[in-house]
Amino acid sequence: MNCIEATGLRKQYGKKIAVDGIDLGIGTGRIVGLIGPNGAGKTTTLDAILGLIPFEGSLKVMGCDPWRERERLMREVSFIADVAVLPRWLKVRNALDYVQGVHPRFDRSKAERFLARTDIPMKAKVGQLSKGMVAQLHLALVMAIDARLLVLDEPTLGLDILYRRAFYTSLLNDYFDQERTILVTTHQVEEVQDILTDVIFIDHGRIILSATMDDIEARYVELMPRLETVDAARKLGPVTEYAVFGRPVMLFDGVARGHLAPMGEIRRPGIADLFVMMMGRDRYEAPGEAA
Repeated sequence: MNCIEATGLRKQYGKKIAVDGIDLGIGTGRIVGLIGPNGAGKTTTLDAILGLIPFEGSLKVMGCDPWRERERLMREVSFIADVAVLPRWLKVRNALDYVQGVHPRFDRSKAERFLARTDIPMKAKVGQLSKGMVAQLHLALVMAIDARLLVLDEPTLGLDILYRRAFYTSLLNDYFDQERTILVTTHQVEEVQDILTDVIFIDHGRIILSATMDDIEARYVELMPRLETVDAARKLGPVTEYAVFGRPVMLFDGVARGHLAPMGEIRRPGIADLFVMMMGRDRYEAPGEAA
């Protein structure tokens, strides 16, 4: 059984369709990146999964209807949003007291062990902590909950590279195992692509790609053909093409690398590159930017 299963998931606000009949299947023990531009429907999809909004279509999260069975679902789910919600007057030790009091699966000793590896004083107030420390505190609270699904919505937004790296390292080493599932949205795609098992691209409320990282590596290849091979390469039907310093670059789906290699320089596109090319490169180039 999939951890998350959706069929025809749809959400409309007035005249705006935020999520437009998407189908999802996310298995247990996967780390899934939900990638899309601002306004693509990512947050609405997460809100539906977390039981925060009603929806049309069918959605099951660990066998539960998240809207009708949210209390049951929340025993199995942890969530970190991009905006810190801890009160600034709250002391660190009181944050542990609170979660221990409200969540039956919170392991206080585990949270304390994690915090002992940081510079966060137990007596400090949240308002006295840096943004990076607040993120560490959030992570300590979440990782100490024995949840089967962790949802991360831009969890490292605004953090410097050292805190971002430490966040994901802790996530892998101290939390993830083959029985848990992690669903993450982020604009720092390059930093998470090496930990993802699956990726989902969403745009205008629709899924345009859903694949495992193994499938992506096997399917997609980028070619910068030599001048004399450009026409032959185009006949192979690239998914998309753009120019870099006047030279064409083509993205192919399902064409063997051995067939393309004699035509020029080939490489495996990163997730960010693949996303930009599939969405349409023109959307992400500044006015007057050289192609």
